[in-house]
Amino acid sequence: MPLMLILALPLAGSLVLAVLPRDARRLQAWLTGLVALACAALLIAQWPAVSRGIVVHAAIPWAPELGLDLALRLDGYAWLFALLVTIMGALVTLYARYYLSEQDPTARFFSFFLLFMGSMLGVVLSGNLVQLVVFWEMTSLSSFMLIAFWHHRIDARRGARMAFTVTAAGGLCLLAGVLMLGHVVGSYDLDRVLASGDLVRHHPWYPAIVTLIALGALSKSAQFPFQFWLPQAMAAPTPVSAYLHSATMVKAGVFLLARLWPVLSGSELWFWIVGGAGLCSLVLGAYAAMFQQDMKGVLAQSTISHLGLITLLLGMNSRLALVAAVFHMINHATFKASLFMAAGIVDHETGTRDINRLSGLRHSMPLTTVLATVAAAAMAGVPLLNGFISKEMFFAETVFISGDWLRLYGLPIFAVLAGAFSVAYSLRFILQVFFGPPARDLPRPPHEPPFWMLLPSAVLVLACLVVGILPGHTVEILLEAATGSILGAAEPNYDLAVWHGLNLPLAMSLVALAGGVALYWALRGSWRSRPGYVPLLDLIQGRRAYEGFMEALDELARRGLEYGSSPRLQPQLLLALLATMAAALLPLRHGSWFGPQASTPVDPWFVLLWVAGVACAIGAAVQAKYHRPAALLLTGAAGLVTSLTFVWYSAPDLALTQLAVEVVTVVLILLGLRWLPRRVRTEGAAAASAATDAVARRIRDLVVAILAGAGLAALAYAVMTRPAGSNASAFFLEKALPEGGGTNVVNVILVDFRGFDTLGEITVLCIVALSVYALLRRFRPPPESLEIPAARRGSADDALPPDPAALLPAGPMMVPAVLLRLLLPAAALISFFFLLRGHNLPGGGFVGGLIMATAIILQYMAGGVIWVESRRRLHPQYWMSAGLLLAGAAAVSAWWSSRPLLSAGYWRLHLSLLGEVDVPSVLVFDLGVYMLVIGSTILMLLVLAHQSLRLYRQPGGSAAQPQRGGR
Repeated sequence: MPLMLILALPLAGSLVLAVLPRDARRLQAWLTGLVALACAALLIAQWPAVSRGIVVHAAIPWAPELGLDLALRLDGYAWLFALLVTIMGALVTLYARYYLSEQDPTARFFSFFLLFMGSMLGVVLSGNLVQLVVFWEMTSLSSFMLIAFWHHRIDARRGARMAFTVTAAGGLCLLAGVLMLGHVVGSYDLDRVLASGDLVRHHPWYPAIVTLIALGALSKSAQFPFQFWLPQAMAAPTPVSAYLHSATMVKAGVFLLARLWPVLSGSELWFWIVGGAGLCSLVLGAYAAMFQQDMKGVLAQSTISHLGLITLLLGMNSRLALVAAVFHMINHATFKASLFMAAGIVDHETGTRDINRLSGLRHSMPLTTVLATVAAAAMAGVPLLNGFISKEMFFAETVFISGDWLRLYGLPIFAVLAGAFSVAYSLRFILQVFFGPPARDLPRPPHEPPFWMLLPSAVLVLACLVVGILPGHTVEILLEAATGSILGAAEPNYDLAVWHGLNLPLAMSLVALAGGVALYWALRGSWRSRPGYVPLLDLIQGRRAYEGFMEALDELARRGLEYGSSPRLQPQLLLALLATMAAALLPLRHGSWFGPQASTPVDPWFVLLWVAGVACAIGAAVQAKYHRPAALLLTGAAGLVTSLTFVWYSAPDLALTQLAVEVVTVVLILLGLRWLPRRVRTEGAAAASAATDAVARRIRDLVVAILAGAGLAALAYAVMTRPAGSNASAFFLEKALPEGGGTNVVNVILVDFRGFDTLGEITVLCIVALSVYALLRRFRPPPESLEIPAARRGSADDALPPDPAALLPAGPMMVPAVLLRLLLPAAALISFFFLLRGHNLPGGGFVGGLIMATAIILQYMAGGVIWVESRRRLHPQYWMSAGLLLAGAAAVSAWWSSRPLLSAGYWRLHLSLLGEVDVPSVLVFDLGVYMLVIGSTILMLLVLAHQSLRLYRQPGGSAAQPQRGGR
């Protein structure tokens, strides 16, 4: 399936690049470029079908019951855009190979680069609207990583955060609009949606759908009023700007508007929302570009303006305007990416992008000057270049539009004005940087870059020339295929030509050119006297509004925390528990849970077991005030009673899991107790008041605990005493073996019937472990919890022992440590045994992983911090990532046999000693769970235990002091 391969190659390449050695720079660039070229070749192979108007489909079942599949759809428009994404990706890869320095982590760059390429291809090729939104948000996430690539710079971090906040918020609006659109049509399939234009336009939800989808598209394409994020994103490396901010990411919004044009256009609402935003962006972006001091700042503002031109064309409700919009999408990508590359070359070779510092670079960089001049001329709309043709088509649409006076006269005037601004900032970009006397105070002496760094820009400039001179023989057939796939039989007749005679659009082009030249000469002096100042717009900036809004949100959150939270854990747990109880009571509104039910007589031994469990729970509550370790042990004893209860009710899987969880959590919490501050003792009236408050809190907590426990007990009783066949258990018992392939029903439920839940749960476990690591690796426990008795101090003035070995027991106490070390291989064998048998007998990946984690914790108990420090090369992050990848691979492996996600499959292997062996795919899923559980536990253990080692004297040095920061 070529379409699936086109989507899979960049995503797989991203994973491969993530694990390549950092010093393999050439291999990383070659791999990225070959992936992009391979995708382009696969797309070109689809041209014969696409050129005949055939829509190529590919689908893999995902959730058929919900109408969701992994559906790809390739028509002329998607083909053109996907080819733009892949070819531009190959050119930018070659450019980035020479742009990035030796110190830059290129493996990370190219990995995120391919992830973005795959996400963008997913947006373009999606045949399902919900799937499109998923890839849409993936572009926001991957672009965040690319913009923040130089994360040591505060402007990069701020720009990435702003871009992600705006585009991700727009993505949520898009999701809401897509869900409403799919509800109106009755399907999220793109073919059905595109054929339902009349139904959507006459539906009462149409205004809301248009507004929400427009918000998503306008925020992604940096259109008014969301244009402020794009200039801030210029802190990204120039290859990122050339790819994301000229050719791909910012085009996603206008791509979607054109994609849904047959469904949503044709109304006044569409004109005012889309066309109005485009007109504001066109004029304001061009105006602001004239006053920018940074070369990339000029290009960022001009990108906003040109995207505004495209958006305005899409909002005009005209078929010819749609053709012009698609044509300008292609033209803008070529000349703007080339200009970004030129700006990066200037920065790379001179050390600055400040227009007011640069001058006369044509003497030392003649080839760069020629390429930048031609690309800037295309941006300005000079004849015989591609930008001139699409801009003349735009002028023609503003002239021949019908409607009120604002459309008849306002649009042509604003179009000419924006055209003049475009000429002015293009002239400034070229004349001030490349002409005039050579600059004397540059950080580095300027010179031409390597040939291979110039080649991508030269290819794009050549495309500007060829399309501008021979449009009918080059791009017209591609444009017809693209617009024909959008408009179908309603595609208008048009002729791409350089000369259409003397007409009003040509006159508007000439007026814009002359006006731009005059404007440049009139403003020449003001640019140098007041650099960076934008008249009229300097006081009205979207960035300030965004920052004010974010500060207001922070203040609102702070006040909410003041009123709704506490530095103590107990009130927060109380709120969570009360919310859970309220949610649990909601189902009772729909009928009684308790009726004539079959129950079994109470066994006195079971009552005795739970008397012990209740005693442990009460003891834990009492000891929590006086002795935290004792309270923790009593809590573990109550958990042990719960495990025995599962055994009593013939649930060995649950018993094993509960027992392993209790062991692991008790030890990890025991390590975490040292982070809790000591209790503050008060005296006098304050002590009496505190005692009264404590009694009141304990009574309140006792009531809540009784209610919660009684409610959970009642729920368990109602479920377990219901007649057979009245709940889901009968279904699972019946289907476990024939459809899940296992006799252990619990494990079949976890890895098959509810495998998606399990995948989410292990992802949450991974996030929790990483959060613990991130929180504890930089901070220290409270000082009072680190005090060591004087008898164990190394000296009178040194509160830390001189050697970590001083903490270890000596003499006969070392014998159990040796035995515990011998236990590790046996425990590993037992854990693997439980992993392999889990599908048919009690066990599974979670239980096996916990058993192995318990053995590792025992090694820590035997060897202390020295054992932990010597095992730092365990790299639990690799275990966690490998576990997630294995579980995900097992989940999607069903697609290769055209079955839904997470369906169980089998591979038949022939082993020399065992013969034919059926290996289920759920075993791979369980292995992923196994590895992730071990990795998460080790990571938390290492970060908790390693804090102890940092306290002690380093060899040959003074006592280590508590530090904030560092690794």
